[in-house]
Amino acid sequence: MICVLVMLKVKDPAQVANVRGLLAEQGRLSRQEPGCLRFEVYHSQNDTTRFVLCEHWDSQAALDVHRTAQAYTMVYQPKVLPLVDREPHPSQLVE
Repeated sequence: MICVLVMLKVKDPAQVANVRGLLAEQGRLSRQEPGCLRFEVYHSQNDTTRFVLCEHWDSQAALDVHRTAQAYTMVYQPKVLPLVDREPHPSQLVE
């Protein structure tokens, strides 16, 4: 399993509602993709300009395909990324 946590900070606070809607759409589309085990979008209660994506993919291949799919190429890359600062964190579960 591949786990990716992505921290996003919206550059312009006036864009928070727009980014929230785009991330909701991205999450909905991503959850329909083969190999997606979990795709959650969290909105910080401490700082409304911050979002966290929590993604679980069954393999690196599934994650690679995700980066060519509609959620990534039609929503995230062209519409979300220009509005945010992004900090990805490929992660492993500590047991």
